[in-house]
Amino acid sequence: MALYCAISNEVPEVPVVSPSSGSVFEKRIIEKYIIENGVDPISGKELRVEDLIEIKTPAIVKPKPPSATSIPATLKSMQDEWDALMLHTFTQRQQLQTARQELSHALYQHDAACRVIARLTKEVTAAREALATLKPQAGLAAPQPASQVEAAAAGAAAVGMSPEVVSRLQDRATALTQERKRRGRTVPEGLVGPDTIRSFVTLASHPGLHSASVPGILALDINPSDHSRILTGGNDRNATVFNKDTEQVVAILKGHTKKVTRVIYHPDEDTVITASPDHTIRVWNVPTSQTTVLLRSHEGPVTGLSLHPTGDYVLSTSTDQHWAFSDIRTGQLLTKVSDASGVSLTTAQFHPDGLIFGTGTENSQVKIWDLKEQSNVANFPGHVGPVTSISFSENGYYLATAAEDACVKLWDLRKLKNFKSIQLDEGYVIRELRFDQSGTYLGVAGSDVRVFLCRQWQELRVLADHTAAATGLRFGRDAAYLASTSMDRTLKIYGLQ
Repeated sequence: MALYCAISNEVPEVPVVSPSSGSVFEKRIIEKYIIENGVDPISGKELRVEDLIEIKTPAIVKPKPPSATSIPATLKSMQDEWDALMLHTFTQRQQLQTARQELSHALYQHDAACRVIARLTKEVTAAREALATLKPQAGLAAPQPASQVEAAAAGAAAVGMSPEVVSRLQDRATALTQERKRRGRTVPEGLVGPDTIRSFVTLASHPGLHSASVPGILALDINPSDHSRILTGGNDRNATVFNKDTEQVVAILKGHTKKVTRVIYHPDEDTVITASPDHTIRVWNVPTSQTTVLLRSHEGPVTGLSLHPTGDYVLSTSTDQHWAFSDIRTGQLLTKVSDASGVSLTTAQFHPDGLIFGTGTENSQVKIWDLKEQSNVANFPGHVGPVTSISFSENGYYLATAAEDACVKLWDLRKLKNFKSIQLDEGYVIRELRFDQSGTYLGVAGSDVRVFLCRQWQELRVLADHTAAATGLRFGRDAAYLASTSMDRTLKIYGLQ
């Protein structure tokens, strides 16, 4: 039986066997390997030259090399080179196997690390959102006494409207009425004409105000004293203040735990008010991006929000079938009244004088309320489906209402009757109505954006650039531009090219 060297795979001249692995080697090769490595090349265990066991085999008779030539020396040199090559090849095979094992282990560790990183990233994101929610609450104590904050947060019982509050409301209403009479029916000098409205085009589109992961802008308002500042509320639970002239985000207001569905920019201060289905209303300081007052006036999602002309009080409605009147300075709930019909309220809007206001209901009713008496003084039936939006004209004579019946109804508040109905296309979804500051134009936001000329109620312009339903619209000063928001996550600015 022939023996073969485990390293060179050649028949050994002097075969030896390793007691560690039991393998056969060429003696000169294994001795060199042991001197260099000190271990058995097969088993990897410690091995000494003395441990090798020689195997007795018949001597191999070699031809006697010729003398007086250099060929034997050449052959000896070639033999040494061959031995070295075999040792090197064997070592390389062992190193390759080791490298493969290490690579497999490293890939496994990398996969495990990626999974851990993904989990930690998710936890960090959740922690940041929780922190953003807690930060505004932590700053509540600074703007007002702690006891007031706790009362607002606890949803304390209504304290009632004091004679001083009623007097302020009446004085403001009287002043506004006199001011409107002085203006008469004159149109503001800088107001753009109907032909200009007909030529409106999209001037800018801003898709980056709210998160792309939860798309949709649900509410819109413009700062009455600085028409370059626009306020939006989104599905991402944030409100954003944006400067349309510089195209820069001024502030991102984080604190609501659900989407922001109603927003108001205070006319005289750098303050905004937001409402959400999380049952809360927040008053924010824009420069600090902090909540200054947290109102818990309702036990259900807040559906309507309107600021009183005094700038000190806010009206809100909810699915809890109540409307509430609250002080945004102290956080006190002044009064809370239930709708006698026992249905959810869907929207609310103050009359320009502030002594009466309107609400919409789930059962298609539009109701007019006397604020001082806290009583329902008129009802406007006629819609089909929940009322989605109401808007009073600047002169205080007209009320525009919309519901899920794709119909805009105009009401004369002096005669308490419907004098005009604008029926839109079947399936048209109306999200918001809004008169401009002069009461000359009426905007409709829904399946698209439309502008009507009041009195003639003529459609001037249809803007259909949004890729999803429009959710809000506002006119700029003197109707020089129009802003709209949509579920497509964009804020669009329209004007004359």
